[in-house]
Amino acid sequence: MAKILYVGTHGTDNPTKAGLVFTAANGAKEAGHKPTVALLGDATYLMKDTIAANTSPVGWPPIKELIAIAVANGTPIYI
Repeated sequence: MAKILYVGTHGTDNPTKAGLVFTAANGAKEAGHKPTVALLGDATYLMKDTIAANTSPVGWPPIKELIAIAVANGTPIYI
């Protein structure tokens, strides 16, 4: 089991890159690793419910759902 830090810097300016951080962290958790997410700059706004619900990456669920999975997995999210 590896400890992995995922750093997100994108927010609503690029929803796909914003969702990549949470998708990767969720996948790492499923693979048995111990992910941590750190959000910097514009990515910090994704923690607002309204913004997260209205930000949808291409091909993935809305950010709000990705964050909910990360929280349910016990992944620490630092802003």
